[in-house]
Amino acid sequence: MQIKGYPIRLPLDVALVFSANPEDYTARGKIITPLKDRIGSEIRTHYPATVEEGITITAQEAWTRRNGHAMHLPSYVQEVIERVAFAAREDKKIDKRSGVSQRLPISAMENVVSNAERRAIRNKEKLVVPRISDVYAALPAITGKLELEYEGEMKGADFVGRELIRTAIAKTYDEYYTGANVQQIVQWFDLGGEIQLSDSIPAAQALENLRGIQGLIDKLGPLGVSQKEAAEQQVSAAEFILEGLHAHKRIGRSEERVFKAGEKKPEAVREKSFEADDRPYRQRRQFN
Repeated sequence: MQIKGYPIRLPLDVALVFSANPEDYTARGKIITPLKDRIGSEIRTHYPATVEEGITITAQEAWTRRNGHAMHLPSYVQEVIERVAFAAREDKKIDKRSGVSQRLPISAMENVVSNAERRAIRNKEKLVVPRISDVYAALPAITGKLELEYEGEMKGADFVGRELIRTAIAKTYDEYYTGANVQQIVQWFDLGGEIQLSDSIPAAQALENLRGIQGLIDKLGPLGVSQKEAAEQQVSAAEFILEGLHAHKRIGRSEERVFKAGEKKPEAVREKSFEADDRPYRQRRQFN
């Protein structure tokens, strides 16, 4: 380089890094040819190939380590959040050109933890344990990261977001409870049982209500939770089971988060069989 006409050689070690935005930002989606010709190597990034990879990235980037209460982040909550992004990338109502970046689960995770932290502070609880209801509370962090196609716009962002969460819950539930006998829980609701679980209810009160559901607390084992664990952990695990049953339409749930019996399928309408004498006929007259 030259400074006021004097050539100077400096021992520089410079690396230039270029990046291209998605197609919908530039209408091209790649680096221009003259510039690309001067680049040594091109690396194409991609979405996480597995849920486990996504969880690792989200855990690395999300702001979850806070200087407040002690926190326990259940693995099933992490999986549900990550599977929301995976479901969105396959959904036809989501614009594929815009894509669904890893920022969606990262932002959702931060909102989930914040909502759980708010509940713990309001209820004066010492342990922060996110629940599935916190994932629904983080819906704005999900819909804000999605570009919808025409069909999605017609249904609305909130509807699409809730549908994605429900799909993620169902797939995560299957990872833990495929083949498990939960008929006793379903039967409790079929016999008229109801329970409301808002995202702000204290853990001690929620656990007392959940213990009234036959067989529910006994089914926490696959989630790594026993009855010796803190009330916050038991409530989170029990709610996940109920949300999983709701996602599979075995029990119902209202918008006020009241879990109740699922809708019964109408019995098949029996087709009436007509005998030969019952069949309509046309009488013909012959005129001479």
